[in-house]
Parts: sequence; C-alpha cells; structure tokens
Amino acid sequence: MPKDRAELPPVEELLTAAVTALGGVERPGQVKMAQAVRDAIESEEHLAVQAGTGTGKSLAYLVPAIRHAARSGEAVVVSTATIALQRQLVDRDLPRLADALEGLLPHRPEFAILKGRRNYLCRHKMAAGMPEDEDDQLFDPREISATGRMVQRIQEWANETETGDRDEIVPGVSDQAWRQFSVTARECLGAQRCPSGADCFAELARERAGQADVVVTNHALLAIDAMEDFAVLPEHDVVVVDEAHELVDRVTSVVTGELSESTVGLAVRRVGRLIEQGVADRLQEAGEDLRALLAAAPPGRIDTLPNSLGMTLALVRDAAFACITALGPRNQDKDDPENAGLRKAAFTALDEVHDTAQRMLDAFGPAAGGGGDGKDGEDASGADASGSAGDEEIHRAEVVWLEEGRGRTPPTLRVAPLSVGGMLRDKLFGDRTVVLTSATLALGGSFDSLARQWGLRAGEWTGLDVGSPFDHARRGILYVATHLPQPGRDGLPEAYVDEIAELIEAAGGRALGLFSSMRAAKAATEALRERLDVPLLCQGDDSTSQLVKQFAGDPATCLFGTLSLWQGVDVPGPSLTLVIIDRIPFPRPDDPLASARQRHVAATGGNGFMAVAATHAALLLAQGAGRLLRSIDDRGVVAVLDPRLATARYSGFLLNSLPPFWRTTDPVKVRDALRRLTAAS
Repeated sequence: MPKDRAELPPVEELLTAAVTALGGVERPGQVKMAQAVRDAIESEEHLAVQAGTGTGKSLAYLVPAIRHAARSGEAVVVSTATIALQRQLVDRDLPRLADALEGLLPHRPEFAILKGRRNYLCRHKMAAGMPEDEDDQLFDPREISATGRMVQRIQEWANETETGDRDEIVPGVSDQAWRQFSVTARECLGAQRCPSGADCFAELARERAGQADVVVTNHALLAIDAMEDFAVLPEHDVVVVDEAHELVDRVTSVVTGELSESTVGLAVRRVGRLIEQGVADRLQEAGEDLRALLAAAPPGRIDTLPNSLGMTLALVRDAAFACITALGPRNQDKDDPENAGLRKAAFTALDEVHDTAQRMLDAFGPAAGGGGDGKDGEDASGADASGSAGDEEIHRAEVVWLEEGRGRTPPTLRVAPLSVGGMLRDKLFGDRTVVLTSATLALGGSFDSLARQWGLRAGEWTGLDVGSPFDHARRGILYVATHLPQPGRDGLPEAYVDEIAELIEAAGGRALGLFSSMRAAKAATEALRERLDVPLLCQGDDSTSQLVKQFAGDPATCLFGTLSLWQGVDVPGPSLTLVIIDRIPFPRPDDPLASARQRHVAATGGNGFMAVAATHAALLLAQGAGRLLRSIDDRGVVAVLDPRLATARYSGFLLNSLPPFWRTTDPVKVRDALRRLTAAS
C-alpha cells in the first residue's frame, strides 16, 4: 500500500485492478476515457465524453475520481439524473470498486449518497414543530384514509430508521403523506437553531458525505448547491456529471417558478395565526382574484402582459410583502423558539409567492415589474403593465406561461429562464473541473449543441467520443419507412398502424414502441390488440417498472409507451429485437418554453429550429435508438416510421446523431431480417 499520496499507482494500473476484481474485460474506450478524465482533472479543463453503452464508463470516471480524491484529500461529486443510476453506483459499483482498490491506495475509498433535504425525515416537523402542508378539505375521504395509513407507516418506520431516508420505506408513500414529515432547505431552521439539530438526518447524511472520497448526488441538488447562497454539498473541486444529456432540463426544472391559488393558499394557511387576520385576508383575496383570472385565461405562452394579469400579480406580490412585514424581523426566532418552525415555514411560503410574482412581472420588462412592494421600491399596483418592453425578444430573459389545470390541480402560472447556460457557466463551471458524460452527447456528430446549452465557450472544454464496443453496422439495422406519409396532427395514421403490425408479426413480438404522445401509444395499443396474437402492454396499464419487468420476462411481449421509455428501458437479450419510433420527437409546437427559446435564438441571429427543436429531437432519437443494443450479443432493428428522417433538409443532422447502424428504406429487407432473427432466437 502506498505510504503517501505521491506514490499512488497510475490510473491505468488502478483500472486494470478494478476490472479484474469485478470480473470484467478492459475495453479500449474505457481506458481512453479514464486517461482523458485523469488529464482533465490534472489540467483543470472541462471535458465532455460520449461513451456508448457497454463501454464501462462508470469505472472509467470513478477510478480517476477516486485517485484524485486520495491524492488531494477533497471529495469528488458524481451527479446523476436518475435514481436507478444512483442506486447502481452506491449499491453495486462503488462497494465493489472500494474492495478492489483498498490495497492500492492509502485508505479504503469511502463513498456516500446525498439527496435533497426533502428526502430525509425531519424530526422537528414530526414533533409538531412545523405545520402540515395540506388542507384535508381538498381531498376526498378515500384519499384521506389512504394517506392516513401511509402516515401511520411513516411514524412506525421513524422509530426504527437510522438514516431517515425516504427510499427506505417499501412500498413507497405518496408525496402528500411524506410532506407531513419533511422540509425543504429553505424551510429548515438550521442545525444550530433547530431543537432537533443534533439528531438531524439530513445533517448526518451531509456529515457522512463530508468524510467521503466520492459523493453521489443528483442534478437537481447539484444545481441547488451551485446557485444558492448556502452550501449543500461538501467542499469539492471536481464534478462528474453522468447522464449529462439531461443536465439542462433538470436545472431548468429547479429554477422554474410557479404561482397558483394553491401556492398562495399555502402561504395564507402558514401565516394565518401568526399575524393580524386582516393582513392575511388581503393575501387570501389576492389569491382568489388570481384564481378567477387564471380560470378564464387560455393556457399557453404569454408574450405580452395583459393589464388585468399585471395588476393581479402586483396585488399578490404586495399582499405577500404585507404579510412578511407583519411577521416582524426574521431573526426574532431566537426570542420565540416555540414558534420558530412555524415562522420559518411562513416566511418560506410568503417569499416564494412574493418573489415569483415579482419575477413574472420582471419577465415583461421594467414597466411591468414596477418595483414597489417595499422590498425593492415603491408600491407598483398602479404601474403600467402593458409589457411593451417584453416585445423585444432579444432582451427577454425569461418566459411566462399558463398551464391548464388537471383534476384537482388548478391552473398554474410558470416562469423559467430562456437559457440556463449563463447560470451553469458562472455557478457550476466557474471554479471547479467538470467532466460531463453520457452515451448521447455528440448531436449531429458534434458536441457543440450541448456545449452551448451548458454555457461553455470554445477553448474552455474538450470533447471526446470513445465509441462503443458494439459493432452497430453488423448488429443493428436502421430502417426509415420512406413509403409512408408524413405524420399529421390528427392522430396515428392508419398506414402507420399497418406498418407496426407487419413489423411485429415479422419479429414475433419482441418490440418496444416509442411514441411521441400517450394518445398515439394508446391508439396503437387499442388497434393492434385486435389484430395481433402477441401480448401487448401499454404504459399506464401498471407501474412502468412492472411493465418493463413483464416485457423483459416474455420474449413474445410488446411494450408501447412514451417519454420515460425512450430513456429508461434496459432490456438486453431476445426480449427486445425491434424498436419502433412513430415520428421524429420534435417538441410540441405549443410547448411554451421550447417555442420561446426557439424564437429567442432566431431573434439573436441564430437558427432557432436547429438550435432548439432539432437538437431536442436528435437527443431523444439517439436515446430511443440506444434501447436496441444493450449487450454485446444483441441484434435487431430500429424502425422509424417518419419518412422525414430520410428526406427532410435537417435529416443529416438527425442521422449523424444516431449510432452507426446499417441503413435501409426497404420494408421487405427489414421484415426478412426480423424473421431470420426470430428463427435464430
């Protein structure tokens, strides 16, 4: 064992030891990636690595990351987009890797998982030190009863748990039940002020993470740590972003604000008993005005601010500020520890309402934003809310839209930035080395599209494609059905249903159908269940994980679904021989954020369609096509029914984003190939 950090073995030796101990086979792409990650860390240069399925990219970044942590004494943060990859790393990869490297490093590598505070049980809230989030009058008795049973299970589990981690509860519990036992980072009193601070599960998890060499987290928490004033993650100088193709969407979700009668109502309930009733009533009335206005408004993007909405947002903002003022100084909690949790929760809810309303006004320019709730200026309730400044698309920083209500969810106003690249550049990439990796990063054959979205400039980063151990040209066929009509807006064309049926019959089932909408997936399922004699599952029939399990367990079964299946299915072997994609997955034309981003790029002289819509489609297409080959022995067909993939002017960009399958547009050749594969299996 090395006596000091200067004697550490080279990355190549550590990787060989790890692969051998894990019973794997070292691959050229894996070695190349590990060396590149090491070089990036040593040169402090950002690195984007595309590593195809089967490369072994987890080991390729974990080995140099652990070596760096052992040498520097600082943790390396590994961020993922999905819980599945987090669990793979923490439950399988890292424990085995720590065993393999223990004798080669100064100490056995330590690792920890760190989640957002909301994922941990709050002892203070459980002891009734903070309010519940929900108003039971909004729910029917059956749901209240089911939630009550979940609450009882949580209480029983709380007396036994050592981590307080929600994921320990099996089967899981609803968000509604869990919210009664958890707080967000903004609602937390802080370990020093909280009566339960010494035993706080979230603080204990953070303490464990502070002693680890590798800290596994998620993109949302990574964004919060980078952008908030308070530190969430331990000190670190290297970040590995796995599943990096999802980084922009996850960060956008974190910084998206929302305002509805529910968010205002929550603030009213939390502040109600802490201030004079009349002040709270003012916010209640503003929330009712907002509800009436949103109920009558059409959903979609809001390009110019109507006077009625501008005045209502200003009323909500100013009423929230009046409540904040009535609560008194924020630091007076130390003189009133009994109500500290209640006051903190009230401040958090009120700040959210106030700041989101102001942010929405600001999105339309200074005239709409006014300024004056007392936080930043004078009363603005009478300001001109025409939104004329928002007409200049080139100056617009954020987009506001109304999302229609569904069920008991009321209509909701949302606001999000047109780009998160500037935030990422300043907050994430600014003072640390970042390695970004995924099986899908080089869109159109280049990393430039995603690098721009990340806010990286030329000369600040290096891109590397280490390829894949799979021989795509020999193991897979990309079939584009150019004889079919272009997809329309009137649902799934009958010719598409016929084509799907013929492909599935040739494959003997074994098909994963990836559809651009749930409506199309259900329509295809209903039509084909009457025509085919193979089991056909559709997303929504059961939990997605259970459906994938059924699909993998019976080679004759087909599974149809939409977005989560494009990226979330890993089924090696004969159960998946055919991937069917109904159409190029462009964003919906009425998608408020995508359409606003596209228009903004065009207004600044770029090609909005290629930068936004085509990039989005290329990413999903590559992810969908990547479902086919999951092991070295897999073979099959990716069938794209949309003829535009071969005929449109942008088809080259999309095709260059896909794995290098052998390509054809001949339906006879494809069906013959599927029949041969079926017979062979």
